[in-house]
Amino acid sequence: MDEVGRTVRIPQPVQRIVSLAPSLTETIYALGLEDRLVGDTDYCDYPPDAQKKTKVGGAINPSLEQIVALRPDLVLVTKSLNLIETVHALDNLGVSSYGTDPHTVQEIISSTERLADVLGVPEAGTTLGADLQRHLADLQQHLNGLPARRVLFIVWSDPLISVGKGTFIADALRLAGATSIVDSAQDWPHMSLEEVVRLQPDFLVFAAAHSDSGQNDFNVLAERPGWRGLEAVRNRRFAVISDAVNRPAPRIVTAIEDLARQLHPEAFSAHPEDEKEKKAPPSQQQLSLRLTNSSSGDRVLSEVCACAL
Repeated sequence: MDEVGRTVRIPQPVQRIVSLAPSLTETIYALGLEDRLVGDTDYCDYPPDAQKKTKVGGAINPSLEQIVALRPDLVLVTKSLNLIETVHALDNLGVSSYGTDPHTVQEIISSTERLADVLGVPEAGTTLGADLQRHLADLQQHLNGLPARRVLFIVWSDPLISVGKGTFIADALRLAGATSIVDSAQDWPHMSLEEVVRLQPDFLVFAAAHSDSGQNDFNVLAERPGWRGLEAVRNRRFAVISDAVNRPAPRIVTAIEDLARQLHPEAFSAHPEDEKEKKAPPSQQQLSLRLTNSSSGDRVLSEVCACAL
């Protein structure tokens, strides 16, 4: 049974894999199975080698013809991004699929371990999961006893979109010693600037596609009418982290560690380089926070769903 609750037939061995989500492509690489990945989506851009794989179209509207032509043993899908119609169409074509559905950072780790089992490499999943757990445990030792920073995670600025309390991103914020000011059951809630000014977050958090884009985004935003009403803007209290935080894949732990260091530098001052094996990998272009005007919130949300996860 997969994580979506379907009884699925997993052919063994699984030698040819097609991934229909960027997060699943990242996970395949993290498990060291990139040689088995024969196809992925247009948005699968990390690690850079993933861009060289045969593309099967978008995550929401992949080419079934292209998928079948790749003769996959298994197609990987995720409930949060791919359509159930795609899964049904694959079933009708006799193509096996396996679905994931993590909602927290711990579920991302356990989902990675289960996927490793499905793909016949349980040892790789156990090793990777233990390493991620060790990083998170070390981080919590640093943050123990520190008050959480109240933050606004900015997915998009116009319209202003943040993350709901039930998302894995909100959970990642918590593990980084932060708490979102947004109390919404929606995954991608729209916020009014007036409400944000009333709530006065301690920090604004950006996930950047490039090393300098987050600061540029903050500078542009700070010039917009109304944003100077935030103390965080007037005092330039913002954090920029890797856009790895936008995908439920193992790399999210690196983004959590990075954010914790920016929000709580005092917790790491005595341990300047302790865990710094975290190479910040080259960023992706997925949920880049371009602060350009958008006339359609629906278009923005579709881009968020297509490029993240």
